[in-house]
Amino acid sequence: MNLIDVTKSLGTEDQCLDFLERMRWPNGIRCPLCGADKISRITRKTVSKNKRDRFYACLESTCKHRFSATAGTVFHRSHLPLTKWFMATAIVMDAKKGVSALQLQQHLGIGSYRTAWYMVHRIRKAMVDLFPTKLSGIVEVDETYIGGKAKRRGKRRDGRTTWREKKDMVIGMRERGGRVRFFHVPNLKADTMKKLVDRHIGVNTKRIMTDSAMIYDFALDETFKKKHHAVNHNREWVIPGDIDVHTNTIESAFSLLKRGIIGSFHRVSIKHLHRYLAEFENRFNLRNAENRFEQTVTRMLSSEPMEYRELTADPVEA
Repeated sequence: MNLIDVTKSLGTEDQCLDFLERMRWPNGIRCPLCGADKISRITRKTVSKNKRDRFYACLESTCKHRFSATAGTVFHRSHLPLTKWFMATAIVMDAKKGVSALQLQQHLGIGSYRTAWYMVHRIRKAMVDLFPTKLSGIVEVDETYIGGKAKRRGKRRDGRTTWREKKDMVIGMRERGGRVRFFHVPNLKADTMKKLVDRHIGVNTKRIMTDSAMIYDFALDETFKKKHHAVNHNREWVIPGDIDVHTNTIESAFSLLKRGIIGSFHRVSIKHLHRYLAEFENRFNLRNAENRFEQTVTRMLSSEPMEYRELTADPVEA
């Protein structure tokens, strides 16, 4: 669904609730607490603080749980209508370089910036792939830096630039012609890289392409070293062959990420960087999927609610 489809098919609260129920319970409504299918629908006719006028009661004698289609999801306890939630999701999914909370507030007529900011962060949280499958084929690995402008301090012996100001590191992995992964890491030590490679790259991968950084000599085990090919960017960008050796594919993904941060958000908090990375990763990986809106809503239904105080808490205490 694109934005036009969403406004046509999900233009009322009842249509949105019907859609959520089909996505959450494709085989019929069940109690989320005990799993029973004996359910009674209750329609609220009087005005109350709860704006949802449709909810259900479990008829199981040992349960009697009351719930709605939004209970236990990112929509839980939200005062925004579902129509705006779905329009915001469609906009975020189709915005190649992302969309700011201020733009969403203006486009959707949301009362305050804080509400729009809270909503879009919950959408980003739902975009996190909790059960990623390992990358395969030809996988390119590289790193980049996210942050404000920093002055050059000089160059090391291996030719890599050093900076006076701290810039946060993002490691990227991308299949040629396939998926991408982004990771916010504290450093570029061998142990950090090794854990990411072992967890996210399959042993049946054909080749691993990187630059000439020495870190990969220590991070890759013997199986991966046999498949490892490196290009020295001090001399060339591509080594021609049956399969060209380069990292241009992952670098193009980095370029899209940085253009989005600079052009749409201007700057992002390092505290929330992992959610922005999840947004760009999810949108890129679903770019050719016709049902990307439905897939994103499915994740939103399975994602745990995030309280505002959790979002604004100190990262050490969260």
